[in-house]
Amino acid sequence: MSQSQEVRRRRVFYIPGYDPIHPRRYRELYRKEGAAQAGISGYEIGLKPKTTQGPYGWHVEAEIDGAEVAADVEVLVWSDIVRGSMSNSIPATYWQLVRTAWEYITTGALRRLMRLRKGPVIAALYPIGMLLGQLLLAVLLGWLVFRVGQMLDPWLGGFASGLGGAAGIVVAVTVLRWFKAKDGKLFAYYLMHDYAYSARYRGANPPELEARMAEFGDIIAAALEENVDEVLVVGHSSGAHLAVSILADLIRAGREPADGPELAFLSLGQVVPMVSFLRGANRLRADLQYLSTRDELTWVDVTAPGDGCAFALCDPVAVSGVAPEGKRWPLVFSAQFTKSLSPARWKALRWRFFRLHFQYLCAFDQPRDYDYFQITAGPLTLGTRYADRPPSASRIDVPVSKYTSVAPIAA
Repeated sequence: MSQSQEVRRRRVFYIPGYDPIHPRRYRELYRKEGAAQAGISGYEIGLKPKTTQGPYGWHVEAEIDGAEVAADVEVLVWSDIVRGSMSNSIPATYWQLVRTAWEYITTGALRRLMRLRKGPVIAALYPIGMLLGQLLLAVLLGWLVFRVGQMLDPWLGGFASGLGGAAGIVVAVTVLRWFKAKDGKLFAYYLMHDYAYSARYRGANPPELEARMAEFGDIIAAALEENVDEVLVVGHSSGAHLAVSILADLIRAGREPADGPELAFLSLGQVVPMVSFLRGANRLRADLQYLSTRDELTWVDVTAPGDGCAFALCDPVAVSGVAPEGKRWPLVFSAQFTKSLSPARWKALRWRFFRLHFQYLCAFDQPRDYDYFQITAGPLTLGTRYADRPPSASRIDVPVSKYTSVAPIAA
């Protein structure tokens, strides 16, 4: 194999964020955006049905810079856990709001997060403000109906206020149900469930998630025993902090063969501080600290200031206050949305916050040195591709979190 082609076969494991949707969404995104990027950048890439056993995925065949590469991409699915954590009850969601706001505000975590990036904090406050606004409007309309009933009391012999009160309750409940039905566009309930999931255990992983992460670790460990050149783990959004712990466990257990494929970790649009700043996130902080020193893998962290839902250019190890002596990872740099997207494309996407949070998985019409499809289906390992890439000068790499303990929490 020539120096310009280190990889002929690759296994890719994509860990999504807090997403209840079927993983076929990611296959279609890869197919559509990969074809677009290939047309722009002048290479070939195509998808076929998967050739491996195990999780949902697809097979990729690409020819990039004259090198033919095959990759099997699989989605490590936890969408069923996500769906199970999403309450269908309106009162339960408002109770989640109270608990989550209490956890972030009273511990000072929210104030410290605001010292990093305003965008993701605003995204965290959005569901609180939106849900409270919906409740206020529902109560106001219900009260107005009740007042109309009171005004009709003199003509209806005192029955109108009682009927108005009952009608007011019906109106308020109807308004709340209407807003919930429209959440596919408003995202208030969805985001509330997302933040509440981490806050419920104060940053620790729920038991069902720990069990699923162990399964993911087994799948990745098995791939490291195969005849491939690179095993690449991609953690997107909150999937990034799951990947940190999965890989830390795998390496601690000595499950990466010394003569096996290269192990690489690409974290995209990470929101690690939303969890690592919580008082019970000892497990995650310990894993961040451990993984940052290991020479068994390459860890590259890509975000962009244009992504208002990510902690852009925030070194997740350093800002969590657990950077050790000898820290090597991650390499933190920006996907530079404002430069890698044309002015017209950037203008079209600028205010589509959720779409921009997925731009890391999409095509760029003015690509620079970040190309998701060359990383996942190209001839170079992640380590070689970015061996000479300096970190972004504007990265934030100072400790900010109040909670820095990495000691195991007693059960």
